[in-house]
Amino acid sequence: MSHQSDFHTLTHRLLFSLLSRSSAKMLLLLLGIIFLHVAALVLLFVSTIVSVWVTSETGTSDLWLNCTTNGLGAACDPASTGEWIQAVQAVMILSIIFSCLSLLLFFCQLFTLQKGGRFFLTGTFQILASLFVMSGAIIYTVMSTEWVNVSYSYGYSYILAWVAFPLALISGLIYVILRKRE
Repeated sequence: MSHQSDFHTLTHRLLFSLLSRSSAKMLLLLLGIIFLHVAALVLLFVSTIVSVWVTSETGTSDLWLNCTTNGLGAACDPASTGEWIQAVQAVMILSIIFSCLSLLLFFCQLFTLQKGGRFFLTGTFQILASLFVMSGAIIYTVMSTEWVNVSYSYGYSYILAWVAFPLALISGLIYVILRKRE
């Protein structure tokens, strides 16, 4: 057991001696940015896919299906409440696409960007993703009042979409500010 402990201690010392303090801080910063980006991306996926934008005792509704429950089981119909729902579907899908592209661009720029360069393209794509999800949530909020019953309430997918907006916006702004170091 002491050999494993000595190996662990030696590994730690070697790792910290190889990385200067500024390099370790930069590595932690990059890991934090990646974590923030992935968290926003997961929230975008969940809020777009899961059928709980509106919920009540008798059913749920989302961007794709309207489901009702009764004593015999559940029945789901396609969401066809108007063109506005298609607009929400489109901007939510665009937000996922732009966020995925932004993450891919970040990794590409991380290895190809010159020292001192900024991650403008990555940040721009992530900010666009945040604006798309915000637009989708706003359209849904405004237009759902036409068909949502008073007994219904907004579900967790709707809330996750609103939480994904500031996370994507913050990560996009961090990308724009971030400079590449050695």
